[in-house]
Amino acid sequence: MEKGLIHLYHGDGKGKTTAAIGLAIRAAGSGKNVIFAQFMKDGKSSEIGILKSIQGIKALHGDIPAGFYDSLDEENKEKFALEQINLLDKIIEEAEKQGEGSLLILDEITYPYSWNLIKREKVDKLLDKTTDGIEIVLTGRNPEKNLIKVADYVTEMRCEKHPFNFGTSARLGIEC
Repeated sequence: MEKGLIHLYHGDGKGKTTAAIGLAIRAAGSGKNVIFAQFMKDGKSSEIGILKSIQGIKALHGDIPAGFYDSLDEENKEKFALEQINLLDKIIEEAEKQGEGSLLILDEITYPYSWNLIKREKVDKLLDKTTDGIEIVLTGRNPEKNLIKVADYVTEMRCEKHPFNFGTSARLGIEC
């Protein structure tokens, strides 16, 4: 059995999720099973619908829109954290089913991991699945140092200029 590797796409620049989606399509195109799981989002991102339609890709996400997590009141933060915990449990269950030769993408995982919204031990154990031949991709900003350390590929997307900083909102099909 070939060992899977861990990819980490992080930074304040655009392109982390886009890079992960590109790898998902490449993997599905080669016959691999792909789990594309989005944390911190409610499944309304434009990419989810098309990913669900691609044979070999299973897309998982929560249903509660987070907006900006810091702006939520305590009750909604608790509901949101519970949803992220349940999503992680679904991902672990699905990863067990898919097994060797599959690709697991944990989009925006760095936030719930760093903010302790989920049990880090469960993620760390999931990262050990690479020994079972599962390739794993992590995305998000400000990853914990241990995630950088365990990753085999580390790519930082750095923002030099972004229209949002000049008043342009996220545009459908481009940023959302």
